[in-house]
Amino acid sequence: MAISTLPMHEVPKTGGPTELLRVEHLKMHFPLTKGFLQRQVGSVRAVDDISFTVNKGETLGLVGESGCGKSTTGRAILQLYKPTAGTVNFLGQDLTKLGAEPMRRKRRDMQMIFQDPFASLNARMTVGSLIAEPLEIHGLAKQGKEKQERVQELLRIVGLNPYFANRYPHEFSGGQRQRIGIARALAVQPSLVVCDEPISALDVSIQAQIVNLLEDLQHEFNLTYLFIAHDLSVVRHVSDRVAVMYLGKVVEIATSKDVYDTPLHPYTKVLLSSIPFTDPAREAQRQPILLKGEIPSPINPPSGCRFHTRCPIAQFPICSEAEPPLERKADGHLAACHFPGKL
Repeated sequence: MAISTLPMHEVPKTGGPTELLRVEHLKMHFPLTKGFLQRQVGSVRAVDDISFTVNKGETLGLVGESGCGKSTTGRAILQLYKPTAGTVNFLGQDLTKLGAEPMRRKRRDMQMIFQDPFASLNARMTVGSLIAEPLEIHGLAKQGKEKQERVQELLRIVGLNPYFANRYPHEFSGGQRQRIGIARALAVQPSLVVCDEPISALDVSIQAQIVNLLEDLQHEFNLTYLFIAHDLSVVRHVSDRVAVMYLGKVVEIATSKDVYDTPLHPYTKVLLSSIPFTDPAREAQRQPILLKGEIPSPINPPSGCRFHTRCPIAQFPICSEAEPPLERKADGHLAACHFPGKL
């Protein structure tokens, strides 16, 4: 997959013919208010100046600990949250400048698969109505037989019985509900699908089935995925490239192979060291890297490198005072670290 291999100030402004999404200096800060007058006293810097590009037909895996800003990034890209700053250029158009109605029309090209298949489906609507709703909103199918056939086709595509259309969400298992959510996302034939931890709420036995389904659908319909997850083993399997986030910042971007074989940022190495091996002999030799302290608050993040308060190789004062830029450290490999590859 091709995320840009250059820092944003070096990326040519004239995007390549296959570029689908360009995110530049994206920020998403949530205000903190206090008192009767709701005076703002601070902000939660959930996403704090990140940039990347994604090309058509590829998968970008976005990984990191809970609370690092992964899901917020996905929602800000789709404008479910209005970004505090930055641009989101999708198919040559800056989404942050679109009004409500143009943005509603644009959402036909970009959809989301949500983390919780239990909460993302309206329990009062039949499966057929849930899948047909985006078709009706965007005028993609006429009433009656045409819409019914399209709904049944979508159910068949995701591996469900087309005659399930008259059932309600509570009649399905978690994995089946997620398939319904996938069918609903595919109904409008999008170019970009944001997968927000689509398997984390499912049983382990079902996770592989959903991952394989997503891969098959990507090849069949030439989809582009932003795959958000905290399970690095899954991300390695599905992603062409991987972006690692920590406390609102992207700290490393590279091909999936490079991230797992030769990680340059110490935080990436810490994450990888926590992955257990299925081979007992290798598992016995695995040495997890334990971090000191807690994750700092996004309300008042550390100065300099945000990882320096927990980093095993931090050197002072440079790590605590100078924020390392996300820049090329090797061919096609970006990292935001003053001492890449030292851990």
